[in-house]
Amino acid sequence: MKLALIGQSLFGQEVYTNLRKQGHKVVGVFTVPDKDGKADPLGEYLFAEKDGTPVFKFPRWRVKGKPIPEVVEAYKAVGAELNVMPFCSQFIPMNVIDHPKHGSIIYHPSILPLHRGASAINWTLIHGDKKAGFSVFWADDGLDTGPILLQRECDVEPNDTVDTLYNRFLFPEGIKAMVESVQLIADGKAARVPQSEEGASYEGIQKKSNCRVNLAQPAQAIHNWIRGHDKVPGAWTVIDGQTVTLYGSSMLGGSVPAGQPLQIEGASQPGLVSKNGLVLFGSDDKALLVKNLQFEDGKMIPASKYFSSGESSSVELTDDEKKMAEDIRMIWRGILSNVPAIEDTTDFFKSGAASMDVVRLVEEVKQRCGGVQLQNEDVYMATTFQDFIQMFVRRLRGEDQEEELVIDYVKVNNMTVKMPYQCFIDGKFEDADNGKACDTINPADGSVSLMNEHQEELATIESIDSGAVYTLALKTHVGMSIQTFRYFAGWCDKIQGKTIPINQARPNRNLTFTKKEPLGVCAIVIPWNYPLMMLAWKSAACLAAGNTLVLKPAQVTPLTALKFAELTVKAGIPKGVINIVPGSGGLVGQRLSEHPDVRKLGFTGSTPIGKQIMKSCAVSNLKKVSLELGGKSPLIIFSDCDMDKAVRMGMSSVFFNKGENCIAAGRLFVEESIHDEYISRVVSGLKHQYFQSARSFWSEPFLSMIHTHPYIHYYVCCSSPGFFMEPTVFTDVEDHMFIAKEESFGPVMVVSKFKNGDVDGVLQRANDTEFGLASGVFTRDISKAMYVSERLEAGTVFINTYNKTDVASPFGGFKQSGFGKDLGEDALMEYLRTKAVTVEY
Repeated sequence: MKLALIGQSLFGQEVYTNLRKQGHKVVGVFTVPDKDGKADPLGEYLFAEKDGTPVFKFPRWRVKGKPIPEVVEAYKAVGAELNVMPFCSQFIPMNVIDHPKHGSIIYHPSILPLHRGASAINWTLIHGDKKAGFSVFWADDGLDTGPILLQRECDVEPNDTVDTLYNRFLFPEGIKAMVESVQLIADGKAARVPQSEEGASYEGIQKKSNCRVNLAQPAQAIHNWIRGHDKVPGAWTVIDGQTVTLYGSSMLGGSVPAGQPLQIEGASQPGLVSKNGLVLFGSDDKALLVKNLQFEDGKMIPASKYFSSGESSSVELTDDEKKMAEDIRMIWRGILSNVPAIEDTTDFFKSGAASMDVVRLVEEVKQRCGGVQLQNEDVYMATTFQDFIQMFVRRLRGEDQEEELVIDYVKVNNMTVKMPYQCFIDGKFEDADNGKACDTINPADGSVSLMNEHQEELATIESIDSGAVYTLALKTHVGMSIQTFRYFAGWCDKIQGKTIPINQARPNRNLTFTKKEPLGVCAIVIPWNYPLMMLAWKSAACLAAGNTLVLKPAQVTPLTALKFAELTVKAGIPKGVINIVPGSGGLVGQRLSEHPDVRKLGFTGSTPIGKQIMKSCAVSNLKKVSLELGGKSPLIIFSDCDMDKAVRMGMSSVFFNKGENCIAAGRLFVEESIHDEYISRVVSGLKHQYFQSARSFWSEPFLSMIHTHPYIHYYVCCSSPGFFMEPTVFTDVEDHMFIAKEESFGPVMVVSKFKNGDVDGVLQRANDTEFGLASGVFTRDISKAMYVSERLEAGTVFINTYNKTDVASPFGGFKQSGFGKDLGEDALMEYLRTKAVTVEY
């Protein structure tokens, strides 16, 4: 199908490129003239590509409401069958709109009929809409009133701006939708759904002149107004007689930080310049936080630096830095092609640069200057060439002052515990983009914990967060975590490939060798029962292999992971190597498993979620996966065991860490001749013990079983505040019962008898499960022990012991308990790839 593309901007360029990729023929591109000697991105792209597509740059299509004949004739001469208008700021005559065989389609960034008009994205945010989206519609003689071809929508996050909403959804999905629309038309399947006038709205164009913030309204309305104009055209107020534009607004959910008062014209009370930004107050006494301020001369600063801006002295450049400065000057010259020479005083924006040029500048500087990490905001804060070079050199030298880590303080166990609470991304603690936060519940009393150098502190946090006994947290949760990092630190310089002899015709002048390479960005999703230890098991191997990681702790136990993030900053781990993103599995975990830049995902958790993750990883980009999933580990106790040890270790196999243990002995098989004595000694040893859990989680079928089973000796007790339970023992459990198959993940012992001497029979019962994480056997007969261990279908077998894990020994399951290994040399292989290289010499 022959297409005429009428529009402009980077959006128009991407639509053009994708239409060509799909095989459509673009017979003419109609865009805007160059401005100040600078071409629009669409026209600039076509000039650079020189792909033969005719390009027209008409200043206008009509004069005094009437079409310009020579312009219309030039358009008609290309012979288009459909006009595609991805982003068009010009008025196009109806005899052009209706001329092609299939008419014209237009992209509009709102869910029509809502927010007709040129500032649709702005008004979506200003009104506080919960949904945003776009429409592709058939052009008619009204203003955004034509029939709908297709629509797409997305959620509006609490702190979305025009920029974030456009970049996250409206731009990428809009491009796809325009291409899809053209294909639907070509296939004869395009819809034409008349717009309803019910719920229709039209709002005027937002210009800088009418974007002043009304501070005499609730905080939420002020926030919506600011973000609804961020970055274009920019909401402003008056401070000290000067117009100041406000960017980066978010609602302030917690306590108001301390700061220096700042009088703002029209505000009911002064604002506060705090270390986090400028605090503004609404008429309802609620507050919002503004991160950046821009002055009339175009200079932008962090709002926190309002009273100290301009204090920094200039730095002297070294010879190497001067060479880099000249490279950057060439980049500026390439972008600002309309400027004769780039002087120190040349202002990027006053020279005609727009937001798309900011992105180009940042990316080109990163590529040509050693990967120095810049953000778009850095350009707005250093708008002249001289200021930009000073900012760049400080960033290059690492002289930029690090942002202070935001930490709350709380007293627990007579210790002041410093506890981060935000996401840890690129070396900084930051609020979630959507402003949402999750409560962390203290399992000791059910209350919300506020929390997070440093075993005792970490053990305290672990106890607060997961309910672990303090001494156990200190020895196991924290102790083994430290051992794990020390172990894998020793592997960092020992990861190597091998040389392989290959069979070739003589003379053999070939060398083949293998290399072990890191995978890249790895995602790690861990459970709530051992928050710090699971972090260590996976992260240490991942980092030792040379990868970067994004870790999602369990939603209910994020605190030690965030404290760990704080310690990595103090340890000098480079920014961006370790990132911690708390949140729900359905949101954060799912996005990590789907993300195209993640090359490996390591997960510990339930089998159903493991299956979902594996599916998402396969559908997205076939990322490598390792899964440590559920278990129902059998423990076989023979009559020739050491009874004292079997009782002690049997209880430990079930009740260690309150039974919240993936390799807990989910089912004990006790030989008939010692069964009653064994149960008696277990029950005697359990009296007056109770356990604390990170959460109340048992299912109704399990609770029902507890209250109805005829051979129950103890049952769950939740009479205390918080999540506490007494140990529970079931006897005479038959193979078909729910508790014989289901993982309990709590202080529950499930005991079954087996006939004297029936080794093969009990092995068959022990293996009659879809799980295969761990297993155990107690017997003095070493031949019997080895016979049983060879036939148990589990990734780990314990003989006359249990829970004896070590950082050097691989850990992982069989069957539906997952695949892949944590710990030991095997774990490194989960985070490496093997490359074979053959050289002829």
